[in-house]
Amino acid sequence: MPRYKEIPNVGLYLEQTVKYINECLAPIEISITPSMLSNYVKKGYIDRPIKKQYYADQIAYAIYIVIIKQVLSMDNIASLFVLQKATYTLPIAYDYFCSELEKTLVAIFENKEEPMKDMGDIPFEKKMLHSVIVAVSHIIYLNDCFKNNLQDNASHSIK
Repeated sequence: MPRYKEIPNVGLYLEQTVKYINECLAPIEISITPSMLSNYVKKGYIDRPIKKQYYADQIAYAIYIVIIKQVLSMDNIASLFVLQKATYTLPIAYDYFCSELEKTLVAIFENKEEPMKDMGDIPFEKKMLHSVIVAVSHIIYLNDCFKNNLQDNASHSIK
């Protein structure tokens, strides 16, 4: 996952933005289409492009949305945005999300204990985000299992 400071902030057109996001998300086999991105803008989840160009904030929100919509409704995602904006800047929140997603995916794929299992005194916002990350990580893992299991079964039945 690219960290916030690694996201292009030079202005990408719609097709370039979609291509960039899809390249970032290819390892977890999640993608976005131009119409999806346009709909997020139309509905106000992402700020309108400036002179038809998308910048780091818009791209970070798009990456977050396309991953999290695997497990949450857009209304709930919008609620998380309100919570995020009230507690953390976008660069801090986005980088934290990326870091926790990566740690959780590694733990799940390597069959280890999930990070932050004991969430004692952490803030409510982080508990919520952690729950979303765990849920989406399990979806990614299950999709990978089904894909690989189906391919394995197909190759065994051919022999």
